[in-house]
Amino acid sequence: MIGTQNESSLHASLKEYYRQPGDRVEAHVDGYHIDVLQADRLVEIQTSNFASIKKKLASLLENHKVHLVYPIIERRDLVKIAPETGELLSTRKSPKKEDIYDLFSELIRIPHLILHPNLTIEAVLIKEREIRCDDGKGSWRRRGVSIVDRSLAEVVESRLFSAASDYVSLLPSDLPSPFTNKDLASYARIARGKAQKMTYTLKKAGLLTEVGKEGNAILYALHP
Repeated sequence: MIGTQNESSLHASLKEYYRQPGDRVEAHVDGYHIDVLQADRLVEIQTSNFASIKKKLASLLENHKVHLVYPIIERRDLVKIAPETGELLSTRKSPKKEDIYDLFSELIRIPHLILHPNLTIEAVLIKEREIRCDDGKGSWRRRGVSIVDRSLAEVVESRLFSAASDYVSLLPSDLPSPFTNKDLASYARIARGKAQKMTYTLKKAGLLTEVGKEGNAILYALHP
């Protein structure tokens, strides 16, 4: 797992990216810590775990416009350094690549909030540098290699979500109606797991409805 210090490096870079002249950072509003306080909105940057901010978000939305930023790693460069000197040993591109549908890995935590009139979610596709050190203290999955830092290399593009149409637009235009998770995965060219998280979120938000079954598969259609 990535520790708090490593998490905060990427978080800090994004906070600086969104901060404008006159903004206040590390502000407090209604008893909550706010990343960037702007004249007309609160900017919250969440690199993971929307479940941890569910209560905070619901409370702030009662009286404030909230702009929630979520980074999606379009490209990750793995940078390996020496444990004693910090010397650069190697750099390689990670084979893992995220896309806009990875947003639903977190939206499944707050489906009841995504259409709140005071909430805008910005999915930011970024390039990231992940600094690794072979110090023997990391996960066994990485054979003891530790992740010691994550940094923002580049903001590639972003996409805003606030209205129902913003979310529905992620459904492929040629997707049949009704459709199954298998159909969605095939037409959107994503893994079945991503499709399941998307349909769950949109159903809980009231944008999709279950209209029957095809064998054991649930059939979905846009809510009338």
